[in-house]
Amino acid sequence: MWKFGGPKFNSGKKRTRFTRLQRVKIFKLSNIMIKIKATCCLLLLVILGQTGHAQVAKVYKALSPDRSTGIETGVSKSGQLLYRLFVGGQLVIDWSALGITPSNNVVEPVTIINEAARSNRQRFAWPLGESDTITNDYNELMLSCVAPSIHYNFIARVYNGSLAFRYQLSKTSPAVNSIKKEQTSFQFTGPYTLYQYNTESVFTPVTIDSFRRTCDLPATLTNGKWYLSIGEAANDHFTKAELKRGTAPHSLEVAYVRDTAVHIVDAQLTPWRTISVSPTAIGLHQFSQLGLQLNPPPANGIPAGVQPGKLIRSVVLTTQSGLDCIDFAAAHNLQYIMYDAGWYGAEFNTVSDPTQPIPQIDMPAVIAHGKEKGIGVILYVNYVGLKQKLDTLLPLYKNWGVAGMKFGFVDALTQKGLNWLSGAIKKVNEYGFVLNIHDNYKPTGLSRTYPALLTQEGIRGNENTPDAFHNTVLPFTRFIGGAADYTFCYPNIKESYSHKLTVSKAQQLALTVIYFSPLQSCFWYGKPADYTNEEEIEFFKYVPTVWNESHYLLGEIGKNITVARRKGNTWFVGSAAGLTDWQSNLPLNFLSKGKKYIATVYEDDEAGGIRKTAMTVKKGDVIHFDIRAKGGQAMVIRPAVP
Repeated sequence: MWKFGGPKFNSGKKRTRFTRLQRVKIFKLSNIMIKIKATCCLLLLVILGQTGHAQVAKVYKALSPDRSTGIETGVSKSGQLLYRLFVGGQLVIDWSALGITPSNNVVEPVTIINEAARSNRQRFAWPLGESDTITNDYNELMLSCVAPSIHYNFIARVYNGSLAFRYQLSKTSPAVNSIKKEQTSFQFTGPYTLYQYNTESVFTPVTIDSFRRTCDLPATLTNGKWYLSIGEAANDHFTKAELKRGTAPHSLEVAYVRDTAVHIVDAQLTPWRTISVSPTAIGLHQFSQLGLQLNPPPANGIPAGVQPGKLIRSVVLTTQSGLDCIDFAAAHNLQYIMYDAGWYGAEFNTVSDPTQPIPQIDMPAVIAHGKEKGIGVILYVNYVGLKQKLDTLLPLYKNWGVAGMKFGFVDALTQKGLNWLSGAIKKVNEYGFVLNIHDNYKPTGLSRTYPALLTQEGIRGNENTPDAFHNTVLPFTRFIGGAADYTFCYPNIKESYSHKLTVSKAQQLALTVIYFSPLQSCFWYGKPADYTNEEEIEFFKYVPTVWNESHYLLGEIGKNITVARRKGNTWFVGSAAGLTDWQSNLPLNFLSKGKKYIATVYEDDEAGGIRKTAMTVKKGDVIHFDIRAKGGQAMVIRPAVP
């Protein structure tokens, strides 16, 4: 190897001897090359600096605590607020627009008049999550921005691998009481594939330069090198934001699709816009609790009545069905039963009264039986009834002894609807009910502030016939935004639900580990008496819904996924294959060193049932699995009894 400073060669051959004059010439040549190299490096740095800073006159910077992630912001010559994002020393988002367009619909030049910075290092307990402790470390940059019609602060928090930013608005005159749109955009460095979806739809992979619809948040993109999740946090009063194709190539923009304008009040904060970046698909999971980090803590802690758990839905709306469901829940370690739509009449009919059960249901008798068995009763109420009588229902249901509520068909799209909904969530939390919001509502981390909100839908769940591609896309997309109620439809001896299910039984079991929801609907269809396949459904008895720690171990979007989660000393592992067979090796490196465990494996047999086996394992062992397309495998790994 040739080195500067002397004519040394190491080629494995005999060294060549040089005369003194030859050595002097070579030494001079070496010094010339050093100077050329240094000059080129300096020129390259100057060029890069000019390229990076040509867009803005002054750059404002913030780095993550581990210095792996950085934001640069500034104002262009035309007065446009801009930002760009670096991860691992590489540019991920190039100069992109920021800002607010006021109600006059005029994009006004911005001036930065002040800069402030602070740091946050925090750990907080979270017994209702995927991990029992959440780390909330970030560095924050705040810029005070002034435009002719509107003043606002731009607030950016830089986490390890993530950026979150929002606007703090203030009215500067009585005429300015709304904003027309955000100028927020995302200029990527090249083409990306977006997993497009809306509310409860399927996912469609599409290039960002060709898609013509909008996409819900959280949205996942990849170019094969990076995996990005663009999300939203702390939306308790705004309109629903979506992503649309940007005006520049390889770009996306925030769009207000449901409202033509968003009304503001003094010092009102917009929701956070978030960008999380990972070199692997499974790495996106580390950002799944970012929404909780970006919301304030509960004012009075977690209400005593708010407990996680599993439920069975009473598909027959009678007293006896409710009693049977309670007995089944008690026998199978479920914590709740639910009466769904229809228990007080036609849900969309304004004369249906959610204070009065239909004659077929003796609600006091069902609730009393539930209390005897330690099982809570959750009641569904449609938006029609909620808007009319929420303030009446809450004290009434408390007096009845109801454990929780499920909201149906709420307006989670418009500013008016989300304003109402955030107030309703707060009230339910104050009464200590558990809450599940269905249909188009998706989480933005409000469960941190209002722990009663255990879960929500905003997902194409099991009752809507999703396929194995959809099931293996969800962990890398919708579930990065928070918990989701997937409504499992497990078969029984009388009903295979072949019209609803396109995946195997073992995949159904595995998904209860893979998918996170503190309130898990394990039996959405089926009568308790029909579930006599005890060896198959015993996994539902064991699996928890909240965890001490969780890890995405293997997987790729739309192809396959393996997730391991720990509760106490027991590990649960779920693996699911997409539309093709999957063979892989799973190292058990997450187990504790020096301990023996018994792994009970539930997998598909050749007859459409479940095969159950057991083996002794330890840390460092590798389990090989061979999962057929649309299939799965679930494991319970318990410490071996000495």
